[in-house]
Amino acid sequence: MALSDVKCRNARPISKLVKLSDGGGLQLWVQPTGSRLWRLAYRFGGKQKLLALGSYPLISLAEAREARDTAKRLLLRGIDPAQERKSQKTSAEDTFRSIAEDYVDKLKKEGRADRTITKVKWLLDFAYPTFGDKSVREIDPATILAALRSVEVRGRYESARRMRSTIGSVFRYAIATARADVDPTIALRGALVGPTVTPRAAVTDPKALGGLLRAINAFDGQPTTRAALRLMALLFPRPGELRAAGWDEFDFESSVWSIPEGRMKMRRPHRVPLSRQAVSVLTSLREISGGGSLSFPSVRSGSRPISDNTLNAALRRMGYGKEEATAHGFRATASTLLNECGKWHPDAVERQLAHIENNDVRRAYARAEHWEERVRMMQWWADYLDELESKNSRVISIGGREASLLSIHPREGLVWKPTATVRQTTRRTSNLRKSH
Repeated sequence: MALSDVKCRNARPISKLVKLSDGGGLQLWVQPTGSRLWRLAYRFGGKQKLLALGSYPLISLAEAREARDTAKRLLLRGIDPAQERKSQKTSAEDTFRSIAEDYVDKLKKEGRADRTITKVKWLLDFAYPTFGDKSVREIDPATILAALRSVEVRGRYESARRMRSTIGSVFRYAIATARADVDPTIALRGALVGPTVTPRAAVTDPKALGGLLRAINAFDGQPTTRAALRLMALLFPRPGELRAAGWDEFDFESSVWSIPEGRMKMRRPHRVPLSRQAVSVLTSLREISGGGSLSFPSVRSGSRPISDNTLNAALRRMGYGKEEATAHGFRATASTLLNECGKWHPDAVERQLAHIENNDVRRAYARAEHWEERVRMMQWWADYLDELESKNSRVISIGGREASLLSIHPREGLVWKPTATVRQTTRRTSNLRKSH
């Protein structure tokens, strides 16, 4: 019985391969993984052969039938359709580079973040010298592995792993558009050195966090950088979500920051309740940010936000090494302390972190925003940080001038700030450790 569009749409996967016949050798293969692939079974030279025609629904039933009829006409002329495909001169549209560019265009149309697009292009650039101008049907696992090894040999294990995944995505796109038959990267699973995953450093001890907050408050660099660090502690977004924020995202009357989906990792819009302290920081920042659309403009150009490294560089200037504190680490700080205090529902904490539940069943039920609880939680968190910052603060006399203790740093010793001049450069001296 011939297929229909309804039958093709309703074809559901089971634990084994299902072949649905349309006649004339045309079949729709329903894989256990859920993919639906067009295949043409035919005989040539006394042998049974198979020709890939693309995937459904990208290739419609009518288009698959047209491809079948074209292959049948070749057979009547004594030509093997599969051999004809291979013998045709490789066109620019069939090269890995061309298909990869089409794949990148597809990601752009899907609204992927500019940062994501840039990373994909960067990874693909490593592959182009080895097989960028080859037909995708001529590229085998060994060829891909050679390109991956050229990255791996530099010790960039994570980059090599991501590169394999990106190349695989291009091949799967090529299969879907009937320009490739297999994904050779599947054979390379386990062939690369596994990277050692190092979690981003975060300060999770309350006393140490208080010291970090005092150091941020005394930071003598750009005021916008100091404000950004304070907001990272208060709101704990991803650094990229904060640094590219625009003033039109902040509703000061409702005390809400609305982050558009284009800047969110999970591609979903996200709302952040603003505490009184966060509103105060933003209000002061707006007065000095230059009147542009960006909340954190670069010092070089008001049309661009501060760079990825600005916040981490500021932490290094304060004496915190990359193994001690990072901008992204404020998320782990908040997650740890908010969960440990036992005052808030774990789902409220996860929603504020904009995390997506990994368990499909749980995700289907965990749709609540917990908004009211999150509003209370964010104000409590801001008050808690104020309390930590004010604890263990001491005033002493150094050379006849008063100074306040900011923090006790593991390498630098005691960190002090002259109380008379807030913007004065922070003084650090390890010999104070002996006298105090």
